[in-house]
Amino acid sequence: MDNKLKEILTRVQKPGRYTGGEPGSVYKNKAEVDLRFAFCFPDTYEVGMSYLGMKILYELLNEIPAIWCERSFMPWVDMADEMQRQNLPLYALESKDPLTDFDMVGFTLQYELSYSNILAMLKLAGIPLRAGQRDESWPLIVAGGPCVCNAEPLAPFIDAMFLGEGEEQLPAVCAVVSQAKKNKTSKAKLLRQLAQIEGVYVPSLYTVTYLPDGRVEAITPHEGAPAVVHKALLKNFENFPLPENFVVPMVGAVHDRAQIEVLRGCVRGCRFCQAGFIYRPMRQRSAKLLSQSAQALCGNTGYEEVSLTSLSTSDHTELEPLLDDMLEWTAPKHINLSLPSLRVDNFTESLAQKTTKVRKSGLTFAPEAGTQRLRDVINKNVTDEEIDRTCTLAFNNGYSAVKLYFMMGLPTETMEDIAGIADTAQRIVELYYAGPNKRKGQGVKVSISVACFVPKPMTPFQYCAQDSEETLREKQRYLLSCVKSKKIQVSYHDSRISFLEAVFAKGDRRLADVLEKAVEAGCRFDGWDDQFLFDVWMQTFADLGIDPHFYANRTLGLHEVTPWSHLDYGVTDDFLRAEYQKAVEVQTTPPCNKKCSACGANKLLGGPCFAYN
Repeated sequence: MDNKLKEILTRVQKPGRYTGGEPGSVYKNKAEVDLRFAFCFPDTYEVGMSYLGMKILYELLNEIPAIWCERSFMPWVDMADEMQRQNLPLYALESKDPLTDFDMVGFTLQYELSYSNILAMLKLAGIPLRAGQRDESWPLIVAGGPCVCNAEPLAPFIDAMFLGEGEEQLPAVCAVVSQAKKNKTSKAKLLRQLAQIEGVYVPSLYTVTYLPDGRVEAITPHEGAPAVVHKALLKNFENFPLPENFVVPMVGAVHDRAQIEVLRGCVRGCRFCQAGFIYRPMRQRSAKLLSQSAQALCGNTGYEEVSLTSLSTSDHTELEPLLDDMLEWTAPKHINLSLPSLRVDNFTESLAQKTTKVRKSGLTFAPEAGTQRLRDVINKNVTDEEIDRTCTLAFNNGYSAVKLYFMMGLPTETMEDIAGIADTAQRIVELYYAGPNKRKGQGVKVSISVACFVPKPMTPFQYCAQDSEETLREKQRYLLSCVKSKKIQVSYHDSRISFLEAVFAKGDRRLADVLEKAVEAGCRFDGWDDQFLFDVWMQTFADLGIDPHFYANRTLGLHEVTPWSHLDYGVTDDFLRAEYQKAVEVQTTPPCNKKCSACGANKLLGGPCFAYN
């Protein structure tokens, strides 16, 4: 380890974030690989090491002998400041080599408020921020993840973005880059080659023009780039191998446990949920494969908890047989089973019993809205009766803590809907004390967490305006006034952070200047309350003459050209418009596995998503 790095590590909190050497890390001989890939997570080590996508792609790339994939994370503020003072460039954990030594530097875009950290990481690495400033001597800067569905504020900084699923796409991209490196191909020619790969979007090959009122007029491709970029899909998902070796973190990750992805996509169609639309169609893995992979993963890593991860785990058609199989080997070894995404409407007595066999902890559900009318608007398809039945089941099986997720600021929301959040929590408290099986002397704890609604691209609510900060704060105060029981705990998001999230979620390339100037002014870790510099952001917008409310608080026309109009995730614009109209009319749409609503995603599979017979 470099002496300068050793010295710095004595002066920062949690030096284990920056040392590497964890069990499961992959080391290769640099002279024996053709391509070096730095997987960069634009947040702290603890957050990044919880991300399943990095674990999947890290193992996948490193199984290819000619590729060495290493990891890099955004240093916390103390480490970042020390690195700048000591002129120590950002490095990868495995080799300790600076990012400038790599052929490709890839960022995952999980959250809009990590964009400032991406620029901060490039600055720490000594890499020019703008793609146009980087020739063949610099690493190729690429990005993937859910925010690619509209990462236009980052377009001037990224050489290529990857739409969709990377298991087959990323190795194909690496092969092209590796060959270009051998052939000494120019960067311009390489980018044109990459643009021909399914799901690869090269921002520099598109020109965006604007109308006088600020709306996008047109997005025009050139140099052979496709007019519309279609997302890549892993069609053989059910048989695609799961990772069986994780890097086990030295410093406790936020979710420090074995993770198994049981299914991908979601059938529910909640109209606010970006993931539910961009990951369509839903595909699941067999119970046998999942249990075998989970057992191997726990054996290889030593984890004593395994999480069955997905957007909607309880929608897996073989969930109970899977749990039966897994309990045969988890229970004797005292390995806890975690199901983080259960649904109110299919939580059963049997499921409740299985989830308590090893360890009882609190249950988490997401009603999202406090009244039936608003749940119908957002297409949640959950009733008060189902909420009550599920909580009663949980209490009867020994649970005494329930956490409920809600949103405020949803389209058509009224103060009656806000009061309904408190009413729902109060009803659950009363259900606990009315039950015959409550433990003597043990009270109930109902936690309600309330996020501010952020309209997201590729959803039926992309057309909606976000509530103003003043309105959201008024609703937060009203909710607190409606809660009467000390058994109910309320937490809610900072509306200013949600506002900036909405700006960048629906933003265009003109925000790149704002982003760059804000980072120069010290903005980073914008998703962290204690680091968020709201006044600096607002001053930056003002200095550049850009109105952030144009993006966050403006209703889009149903046929308006959006900054993401040239990107296709399978779901058609006609379907999104139809779902928006149904929301306005308070009409619901059935889940995809019950009835096909012709969203368009089945074209990615080349046939029906489900066997409806």
